[in-house]
Amino acid sequence: MHRLIISLCLSTALLALPASAQSDPPAVKLWPEGAPGALGTTDNDIPTLTPFLPNKTGSPLAAVVVCPGGGYGGLAPHEGKDYALWLNARGMAAYVLKYRLGSHGYRHPRMLEDAARAVRMTRANASAWGVDPSRIGIMGSSAGGHLTSTLLTHFDAGNPAAADPIDQKSSRPDFGILCYAVISMGPLTHQGSKNNLLGNDPSPDLVKLLSNELQVTPQTPPTFLWHTVEDKAVKVENALEFAAALRRNGVPFDLHIYQNGRHGIGLNDKPPFAQAHPWSKDLEFWLRERKIIAN
Repeated sequence: MHRLIISLCLSTALLALPASAQSDPPAVKLWPEGAPGALGTTDNDIPTLTPFLPNKTGSPLAAVVVCPGGGYGGLAPHEGKDYALWLNARGMAAYVLKYRLGSHGYRHPRMLEDAARAVRMTRANASAWGVDPSRIGIMGSSAGGHLTSTLLTHFDAGNPAAADPIDQKSSRPDFGILCYAVISMGPLTHQGSKNNLLGNDPSPDLVKLLSNELQVTPQTPPTFLWHTVEDKAVKVENALEFAAALRRNGVPFDLHIYQNGRHGIGLNDKPPFAQAHPWSKDLEFWLRERKIIAN
């Protein structure tokens, strides 16, 4: 089974290339021999990580697994690659997750399995990828934010007895970043995301389990979260309720509520992000304040 990690390590020459020089970085399969619960063998059934690495070399990098939004029915590129390039510009490694979707017949817990595996894989390959295993975060927007908040509240320490060395690693992110995230599966939810994740008639217990504002504990990682009042697709109360739960449990967080901004705004720009929405500057300040990236 040790060949799993070996097969995941991209060539040194390829990894040394800056993200800007890789128009389409090669994706890495989360499970080379097939994902658990896979419904087939098409591209839709194969969750992957696509690595974007900065020009910086030397000391190990902070890393972020990026979960694009799309209502658990699609994956929005501007909430994936664009975020990765923004993180690269600040000296961080980024890994864009292609997780399985409700539109392709998948339901919980498959999406959570993919996100957890992505963090485990990044941690297992930290040395080969030049990453600090104690500075691995997860970031998501909209439904990708729900997936992010799910891993922030449903992680585990790994299985030391597992034959697969990746499964031995913890899936707990060291920090989280939530962008106009769906948090609740209750009255505040985004109905399309809920249907794609849980089906049309989920049990009350499942709804509660995946209403992540109800699942925060003191072990939930520090979190940066932002939303806009104008968001007509996902109610701002999702962010407010999650932040309140973090507060009750003594978890460090940074909450930003902006009046203006539509749902799905992303960085509101294209590279080099000269006119990015203010949330990105606030996030950079938080990352530096917490010493996730150097000042």
